[in-house]
Amino acid sequence: MAKSTTSGTPPKTPAKRAPAKKPVAKAAPKTTAAKQPIKEPEVTHREEAKSRFNAALEEAKAGAAALKAEAGQVVGNYREQAKGKSTDLVTEAKNYGDEAKVRASELAVEGKAKASDALAALGQLVAENAAKIDENFGPQYGDYARTAARSLQENAAKLDAKSLEELGEDAKTFVREKPATALGIAAVAGYLLSRIFRR
Repeated sequence: MAKSTTSGTPPKTPAKRAPAKKPVAKAAPKTTAAKQPIKEPEVTHREEAKSRFNAALEEAKAGAAALKAEAGQVVGNYREQAKGKSTDLVTEAKNYGDEAKVRASELAVEGKAKASDALAALGQLVAENAAKIDENFGPQYGDYARTAARSLQENAAKLDAKSLEELGEDAKTFVREKPATALGIAAVAGYLLSRIFRR
């Protein structure tokens, strides 16, 4: 019979150790959609967002171009309206200017007639009073008064006979020839006009 040991189990032999194994990279386990999200949709969402952003950008550019075109049309319309109105205003101003020239000419003719009448009346008044001047101051002063009366009446007739253009030329010639006298006459006339209009 065989020899038995006290325990009844065979004796153990020392274990051999196997050399250490290098860890091997394990292949990624296959996962199902329920376990982990797939990365591919993230990439497509990003691309979709980019395309939407680019589309919105293009739409904004198109909108800005449309606004620019519309603004150009509005400005063009306003410009045309302003041109039309300015042309109308220029025409109206020319008409008013023409009317003002006509009215000024009429007033100048009236003024010339009144000045001529006033000079004639003053000459007649001086002539009528020449006899009194003879009695009060002497015949020499009476002759001065008669000469002044004739001169006033002659100037009134000349004034009445001349046109406004001729009077303007005569005034320019007088001012060129005698500037000091012209200045004195203007000062006296201004003083008299201010006295008249104060009252």
